[in-house]
Amino acid sequence: MVESEGSNQAEKRDVAPSTALEYLDPSYWDERFSREEHYEWFKDYSHFRHLMQQNVKPGSSVLELGCGNSQLCENLYDDGVTDVTCIDLSAVAVERMQKRVQSKGYKEIKVLEADMLDLPFGDECFDVVIEKGTMDVLFVDSGDPWNPRPATVARVMLMLQGVHRVLKPDGIFISIAFGQPHFRRPLFDSPEFTWSVEWNTFGDGFHYFFYILKKGQRSIDGEKPGNKLPVPSINLLHEELESEDYLFRNLIDEMDC
Repeated sequence: MVESEGSNQAEKRDVAPSTALEYLDPSYWDERFSREEHYEWFKDYSHFRHLMQQNVKPGSSVLELGCGNSQLCENLYDDGVTDVTCIDLSAVAVERMQKRVQSKGYKEIKVLEADMLDLPFGDECFDVVIEKGTMDVLFVDSGDPWNPRPATVARVMLMLQGVHRVLKPDGIFISIAFGQPHFRRPLFDSPEFTWSVEWNTFGDGFHYFFYILKKGQRSIDGEKPGNKLPVPSINLLHEELESEDYLFRNLIDEMDC
């Protein structure tokens, strides 16, 4: 067991980039996915399963953005959500994910090579759209988080516009992210969107945010009472210090200095 855990940590260090800008390079992901079997950004499904089950019901049509080599689609399938479409920009990730879900008998899961900034789907065709850490990558060169670069804002808004378009009139967008509400709300709350914005947190040391955006339910009165944000204390567990999430956050912080 000790040898296995050491091997896993060595693999993570081997695929981690030297600078956060590499996360924006498609060739980095192709190379990484060719060597890495599985990695879960921002904790595995067990940490937010209760939140997912509250918002994603069996029978829902789900689109996962930037699936990579995560097991999220398989976790959803095991919970009865079988109509899942996964997309990723990396052809390597897509090919390997297709083989994996087929080998496990998840016949209904579709895995496609596609760009989340140019979704190849019709209007109002999904009940739920999920992204887990994918949108955070768009912020790696954002500069000041309080005043992100126009190019960053343009990319994020293009993604959100596509998500809003493909969601059914009462659809839900779930974003699992590092980004805190005071940074994400200005983008989520753009006047062109009709969704309401709520969030929960999970995690032991890092606090990750589970955003729930419900299309067609935007209110005029702004924040909901349950969404007051306490400032979390930082008490990192050993496993979190060694995770790539911690590296990712540090690389971003260094670029913002």
